[in-house]
Parts: sequence; C-alpha cells; structure tokens
Amino acid sequence: MTQTPTVAVVGGGLAGLVTARHLAAGGLEVTLYERASEVGGRVRTIVEDGFRFDRGFQVLFTAYPAVRAELDLEALDLKAFSPGAVIARDGHRSTLADPLRDPRALPATLFNRDVTIGDKLAVLRLRRNLASRDLESIFPFSNADGDGSLAGEGSSESGVREGETDTTIESYLRESGFSDRFIDRFAAPFYGGITLDRSLSTSSRVFEYTFRTLSEGSIAVPANGMGAIPAQLAANARRAGAQIELETTVTAVTGTDDGRVELTLERGDETTTDTQSFDAAVVATDPPTASELTGLESIPTDGPGCVTQYYRLPAGTTLDTGKRLLLNAADDDGPNHVTPHTDVTPSYAPEDASLVSATYLGDLETDAAQLRERTRAALQSWYPERRFDDLEMLHTARIPFAQFAQPPGVHETLPGPRDPGDSVYLAGDYTRWSSIQGALESGRQAAKAVLEDVSR
Repeated sequence: MTQTPTVAVVGGGLAGLVTARHLAAGGLEVTLYERASEVGGRVRTIVEDGFRFDRGFQVLFTAYPAVRAELDLEALDLKAFSPGAVIARDGHRSTLADPLRDPRALPATLFNRDVTIGDKLAVLRLRRNLASRDLESIFPFSNADGDGSLAGEGSSESGVREGETDTTIESYLRESGFSDRFIDRFAAPFYGGITLDRSLSTSSRVFEYTFRTLSEGSIAVPANGMGAIPAQLAANARRAGAQIELETTVTAVTGTDDGRVELTLERGDETTTDTQSFDAAVVATDPPTASELTGLESIPTDGPGCVTQYYRLPAGTTLDTGKRLLLNAADDDGPNHVTPHTDVTPSYAPEDASLVSATYLGDLETDAAQLRERTRAALQSWYPERRFDDLEMLHTARIPFAQFAQPPGVHETLPGPRDPGDSVYLAGDYTRWSSIQGALESGRQAAKAVLEDVSR
C-alpha cells in the first residue's frame, strides 16, 4: 500500500493556514506548527473588557481575488468603511469620496478645496484606465513556479508590459497629473496607512493594484475583529484534515540525504527539543524567521514599523466622518490617521463607550503617554469646537515589522515557493507582494508546487 506523503507547515499566519488547507484537501497528511498560543501571525485581535483591539491598523480589501477565493465573506459579517476619507488639518476638515460608489458624498467632494478640479478629473481618468488592466499583469515578477521564470499575462520576456516601468507612487501620481495638494493632503496619509510609507516611495505597482481593487470593492473589518479571518482559515484547514499544533516552535528545517525534511521542535516552555521527519516542509513564517530557517538571502527582512493606539470616548461620541478614515494632512508629529472604529463596527466596544484609534508610522520608542497627548492635541486642532480631555488610552500595539519594504523593482527579486530546494518550500507575502492578497495567494501557490512535485 502506498503511504500518504507527509508535509509540515511552519507558521500559522494567513499564508500557512491557506497552504495547510490546500495540501490537506489534496490528500496529503499535513501538520502545521505555530509558536504562539493562537493562529494569525500578524493578523490578530485582542479582546479586553468588551473592546476589540486589532494588532495595529488592519483592514480587508473585499475585492482582492484571493480574499474572495479563500474566505467566506458573509460568515465574517463584514462592516464596511465608507469610500474615501476625511482630510483633516488645523481648524479644517473636508470629505473626499468616490461619488460613483457613494453618491451622497457628491456635493462634499465637488466642493472640496483640499484638492483641485484637475485632481478629481484625474481620479476618474485613472479609474477608467486601470479598469482595463488585468490584475495579474500588475505584478509580472511574481515567481509562482519558483524556477526562475516570470509570471503574468500580457508581460514581455522581461516581465514588463511594453512601455511600462516601475516607479514610486509619488512619481506615478505626478505623471498622472495630480497636484501637490492631492499628493500631500490625501495620497500621502491615505497610502501612508496602506504602505506605512508616507513619503510615497513604495512601488507604483502597489498603488495600481490597490487603487483598482478599491474601485471595485470595499475596505471592511469583520464584526469580531480581524482575528476572525485566521480563525476561519484555521477551521477550514482542520475540516480539510490538517492538524494544527500551537505553542510549538520550529528551530531548524533540514533536508536529509534521502530527500526528506527534518524539523527540530520546541514545545511550550520545555527546553528539550524533538525532531520530526516529513516528505516536505513549507516555511510560512514571518520574513526574518523564514530567512533564518532557509538561509535564503532573497527573502526581504527590512520593513517599516508602526504604532496603533486605542482610546475610549464616552458612548455616542462620533468624529462625524461618515464611517471614513480621518487623514492627517499635515506632515507633523501627529498620527498619520485616526480610525473611528465604533462608527464602522459598533461591536468593537461595549455599549457604554466609543472606540477610536490613532496610527503612527515609526515612533516605536515613543512613550505611550506622549502618543496619547499627541493624538489629543491633533484631534483638538482638527475639531476646535470640541474638547478631547476625556480621551482615555486603552491599548498600545507596537509593530516593529508590519510589512516588508517595497521600493520600485523589489518584486523582481522576491523568491518563489520552490527556491529553498531540498523538499523545502516557501509561503508568505514576501513571495508575492506585501498584503493580505499576497499572503493568501502565496499559500495557494506553495500548496500547488508541493502537490505537483509529490505527484511526480
């Protein structure tokens, strides 16, 4: 009788959970090891005293193809933000929205003086142009096969569409006709929240992909917090037959002479180690750990950090943003943006309170009390008619490595799932691009590679 091939998945983040599900569904015997006491990796939610604190500012783009393929969105009970944002500066707030998706915001958007008429026309023109693009063609360097070949329909032999070059988001916006006002007051804080790079030096491919999907779907969060996403993925993996072992750290992944893979394990608080042998292993950890376990120098290990601080306000308190993010138009020491959580998702707080958060780019060493005061001062400046002395700090999430840096050209250099060799594979957004879409898609690609190789 032929023995069922065994595969280990190292890491219980989004990529690892998707990998485990597809491998188990493909008939393999799968064991996933996660060093923490719960799955999720960088996507988690803490529940304390009736409040829900996501691990930093996190949202779900509902139009991401992998999101629609891997998740039951209805079961997540998603609560959507309104399209657009509120631009805030000293003594002034204005709404900039997509009138095609939110007609009620048309008057406010038309009369918004924080951007120009040319900017509003440029948005419509860009939306029309990107609507004709195949999403897969935007990242032609995603090495899905891990064999050195380039992927992406419509790409040339070099992986680039004819006449197209990768550039920074700032350069892309300027070349598309956007004004300094649009770039400084809207694009810098809005895409600063997405890429954690307010300077807009991130690859323009990230802008194209996210702008296109924002035009087709919503930004949303599950009613029970972002942690509901890995919880659903873990349930799917278990139903497919995968085993998930928590509080188990993999300290080494080693190929053996007989073509198998040996894992060195540390369980719980035990100081003793154990070894397990598998036919294959998929490393789906964070980038620094994956680089350490595989020795691959092509895995990006540098990236921006951020701090998200959560605050309680009296019940019924609203920032009057219409379920939109509040963007800091000034490049000062205030937060990049403020999120009105309970306006969007009332279940993020108990009935006797409102919840808002402020996200700072960097600032990892700044004292929590100082951050709270900076948030209070910013809100007071934006809302001169109100007082925020009752802003109560509840939780501070410091994320040293939130995503890997994505300057122009980085996606050509990313590893593929087969790059480690010796029956070891990779799954993680660092094999695609830094996003939930990249993480989910990487899990499917890694599982596909393993199943193809096992079948041979």
